[in-house]
Amino acid sequence: MTDIVIYHNPDCATSRNVLALIRNAGIEPHVVEYLKTPPTRALLVQLIARAGLAPRQLAREKGTPFAELGLETASGEQLVDAMIAHPVLINRPLVVSPLGVKLCRPSELVLDLLPTRQLGAFTKEDGERVIDDNGDRISKP
Repeated sequence: MTDIVIYHNPDCATSRNVLALIRNAGIEPHVVEYLKTPPTRALLVQLIARAGLAPRQLAREKGTPFAELGLETASGEQLVDAMIAHPVLINRPLVVSPLGVKLCRPSELVLDLLPTRQLGAFTKEDGERVIDDNGDRISKP
C-alpha cells in the first residue's frame, strides 16, 4: 500500500481532479481537508521545505484575505504565520508521497508523485482529457 496524503479542499476543482487522479492509479490516499484540520506550524514549514517552495509560492491570494491582511510585502515567516491563522491562504492541493511533496497545480503534476500507473482514461472536470484509455499521459500540443 502506498502512503499518499493530499491536503484537499473539496470546493476546489483542481483539488478534486488531483484526488481523482490519485484514485485512478488505484491508490486511496489519506485526505486531509486542511480548512477543517489545518497543519501545525511545524508541519507546514516542513511541507514547504520538502516541496522546495518559498512560503510565498504556497500562499494563495485569489479568494482569500491576502490583500486585506497586507501580505503583499510580508516575509516568509509572516506568511507562514498568516497561513496558520487563516488556512484558506494555503494553496492547494499539496500532495505528499514517497516520491516527494508537490503543490499540484496544474493537477497533472500529481502524476510525478504516483508510484503506479493510471488504471484507465481520465478527463478533468473542465473536459480536458489528460490520460488515454491505456493509462498513458496525453501530451499537450
